[in-house]
Amino acid sequence: MSICHRLLNPAVFLALASAASAAEVPVAPSPEAPAYGPELQGFSYPAPVNLFRFTSQGESLHMAFMDIQPPKPNGRTIVLLHGKNFCGATWDASMVTLSQAGYRVVVPDQIGFCKSSKPEHYQFSFQQLAANTRALLESIGVGQITLLGHSTGGMLAIRYALMFPDQVEQLALVNPIGLEDWKAKGVPWHSIDQWYEDEQKTTADGIRTYEQATYYAGQWRAEYEPWVQMLAGMYRGPGRKVVAWDSARLYDMIFNQPVVYELDRLKPPTLLLIGDKDTTAIGKQFAPPVVRSRIGRYPELAKAAAQQIPNATLIEFPDLGHAPQMQDPEAFHKALLDGLAKPQTNSQNVPAQ
Repeated sequence: MSICHRLLNPAVFLALASAASAAEVPVAPSPEAPAYGPELQGFSYPAPVNLFRFTSQGESLHMAFMDIQPPKPNGRTIVLLHGKNFCGATWDASMVTLSQAGYRVVVPDQIGFCKSSKPEHYQFSFQQLAANTRALLESIGVGQITLLGHSTGGMLAIRYALMFPDQVEQLALVNPIGLEDWKAKGVPWHSIDQWYEDEQKTTADGIRTYEQATYYAGQWRAEYEPWVQMLAGMYRGPGRKVVAWDSARLYDMIFNQPVVYELDRLKPPTLLLIGDKDTTAIGKQFAPPVVRSRIGRYPELAKAAAQQIPNATLIEFPDLGHAPQMQDPEAFHKALLDGLAKPQTNSQNVPAQ
């Protein structure tokens, strides 16, 4: 395995991150409809992007990642795992906050996502993605970690902690999907070919409508729009077919590889940070109304998970949706930093302040 690695000076990173939304204007056919390459070529990240090059399943691949060294280290490294419709860049505010708090912050894009390789013939599994991530961390000398996963990244963080329990000092899950088994609750199976057909119809309007309803609890602000265009731009670009194909196979992975049955095996102290307005459920759009009504009920799912995980603390944000770290960064990061500073030894339910 080989790696091209460079670190960003902390002062430069903080300055770049604070000015990112104003300074980064990607080259595109028009400001309203940018087109990006299959590895998000043309879309700027808030910190320099490194490439971890390795071979997996007979393919030469690369994982893009950011590695932020803190100005005043606290001795801890935190790894941020993005969700299905997110990228490493969407952690921008969290990267700044955690770096300022003393954490070394490592933010990968998983294989099949964003600035990383889009293999056409790859067996996607959470185990494989976890193994890839561990190899990346070993290559840059990272040992013990705090693991922060959002959405699908939460499912991956759970799988990682189950596979490598001695490496994970603390686990934090932000509205993780996979707290229920959708197929067991009646969501019908969708073939990869059907997912692929659906993904090829992806538009900015469709992304925006879904995100407003689910991620932001009906709210919309201008700062959310770059993340819509980030995704839609890949579907406008020259690699739209491979982007859609990998996305289809990733949906198949998420739907068919539940983690909910193994929550009681988690060993590290676990922080659950849950926006209660979230209604995310994979395949919900294909389910009959009676099934839709009983899935994606995050207040119930979160409480059940907190009871199932041996060493869990649940923090709820009653008015926030699927992405509390983006919808109310101040409240979210206060709760996150407080929770990370005080690992719990038994299950607790703590309302967000």
